[in-house]
Amino acid sequence: MITGSPGWLAATRPDVVLMHFGTNDVWSNLPTATILAAYTRLVDQMRASNPAMRVLVAQIIPMAPSSCAACGARVVALNDAIPGWAAGITTAGSPVVVVDQWTGFSTASDTYDGVHPNAAGDQKMANRWYPALTAILDGGVPTPGPTATPTSGPTSGPTTPPPADGGCVASYRVVDQWTNGFQGEVTVRNSGSAPIAGWTVRWSFAGQQVTQSWNAAVSQSGPAVTARNVAWNGSLAPGTSATFGFLAGWTGANPAPAVTCATA
Repeated sequence: MITGSPGWLAATRPDVVLMHFGTNDVWSNLPTATILAAYTRLVDQMRASNPAMRVLVAQIIPMAPSSCAACGARVVALNDAIPGWAAGITTAGSPVVVVDQWTGFSTASDTYDGVHPNAAGDQKMANRWYPALTAILDGGVPTPGPTATPTSGPTSGPTTPPPADGGCVASYRVVDQWTNGFQGEVTVRNSGSAPIAGWTVRWSFAGQQVTQSWNAAVSQSGPAVTARNVAWNGSLAPGTSATFGFLAGWTGANPAPAVTCATA
């Protein structure tokens, strides 16, 4: 892949690359440091082709081939090292974002041989790539973190009536829900008559835990969740809106919280 990538990059000139590399290296028992060094060389080649290249790199799917009893543990070791590697190579102009393809992926039901995805596995991987890719294409940078894997199609989520605070209102909905996980979306609107320079949305979850977000700086402390605008979507003219999304885990129930919005 390394030797062939410059030609492929020159021929296709991508702006975004999705990386799910390392399966063969793990099978061949290459050290994690060697695999990550190859990752670095690939990213360097991508940036030589396009200095603003945006890269989504996977924590790769599990492996359980009958001929490699140690492969499962080697995948875990590689995946544990990927976030630190990404944090060291990412830049503002060429972000490298980690996408967790490992969590919730079953080698028994999602592959046909313990390694290669079947149709169900392909769908799970596509569902995992989708929110991070759409965030990148919309001009945002998703916050990396472990996620739960969708196993069902989209569902219509509840919308919380938006309470107002100083010209800023927010509404919450569930875009998609699956076993122990869901995708949520919050829309922030300037309901006043003057522009706003920034916004902060808050809500309290009933056991849910945010694992990944995009188009907002989202933090969680216990049940309390705070989402603040990022540089490109804080300024809203009257009547305009901004939307951010997140992935979260849940157990037992997934009620929609009441959300509040405050202007900066």
